[in-house]
Amino acid sequence: MSLAAGAVAQAAPQVLHTTWQAEETTFNAWYAKEKGWDKELGLEFKLHMFDSGMAQVEALPARQWVLGATGGVPMMLAALRHDAYLIGIGDDDSLANAVLVRPDSPILKTKGFNPQYPELYGHPDDVKGKTILVTTISSGHYAMSLWLRSMGLTDKDVVVKNMDPAQALAAFEKGIGDAVVLWAPLLYNGLKKDWKVASDVRKAGGFVPIVLIGDKKFCDENPEVVARFLKIMFRGIDMLRQEGVGLTPEYTRFLKWAGLQMAEDEARMDLLMHPVFTLEEQLRMFDASKGESQVQAWQKDLVKFFTGLGKLKPAEGEKLQPGLYITDKFLKMVPDIKD
Repeated sequence: MSLAAGAVAQAAPQVLHTTWQAEETTFNAWYAKEKGWDKELGLEFKLHMFDSGMAQVEALPARQWVLGATGGVPMMLAALRHDAYLIGIGDDDSLANAVLVRPDSPILKTKGFNPQYPELYGHPDDVKGKTILVTTISSGHYAMSLWLRSMGLTDKDVVVKNMDPAQALAAFEKGIGDAVVLWAPLLYNGLKKDWKVASDVRKAGGFVPIVLIGDKKFCDENPEVVARFLKIMFRGIDMLRQEGVGLTPEYTRFLKWAGLQMAEDEARMDLLMHPVFTLEEQLRMFDASKGESQVQAWQKDLVKFFTGLGKLKPAEGEKLQPGLYITDKFLKMVPDIKD
């Protein structure tokens, strides 16, 4: 053990208030706390759970948390309203936001209408005028619009029925609608019913991340603490990359702790559907030395989409477009943190 690590271990751990939702990235923080990884680096995680990204954003000004994870959409609003930083990627949620159709749907007749998106199903003539059940102003809405865009269509070319995911699932099962947009964990219910994936965010060329977020003031004043937090998160990411679905029993236990009752096969699928990225991969994704970084491009697409929907005012969209809230300065510090 290095002298620096020894000093950290001997000192009382610093309490770190963190924010999470019941999803895969939180498994890293939960597992780290279970195994004492946080205390090994001189921290004591306090896991504050929220039921939505907007609830997380609303809790930020009161400093109920200073680091954690949220969705790419609430990240934009946290950056806009409270100068929050996007400091890393928790996981890729793109596969878990999908457009589903019934197995006898005419939409499945055509695959790869647009050669740029060879895995997508649907032809404009078979999709135009169809009724789609979706939660509007959500990552699912983004998934639907990307799919339509691949065929030269927009939301105005279909009938959009706004429902929360549980309502949409139940309605589609009763025969209502021609397509339904779901995300994990309800997505797995649809797949079990043999509904087919016509599109998901990744296949349609988009990216919906769960991001690691930080309070700007705290991060600027405590960069080494932020780097230690990231070091712990990447320890979990490396474990997920190495062990994968071998972690299903522990993941199932975590889901119960988080209030999600998933069968073990669903937990296994959830792990498979949420790829994670190593530190080396993320450093490349965040690299803006030769122009716009990959992460900035992904977030910009979200900004454009939600500005177009009116969720963001044009001036707000313009403020977010450059992606100045996205930083790799803390990621670059992680290799210098000693175990």
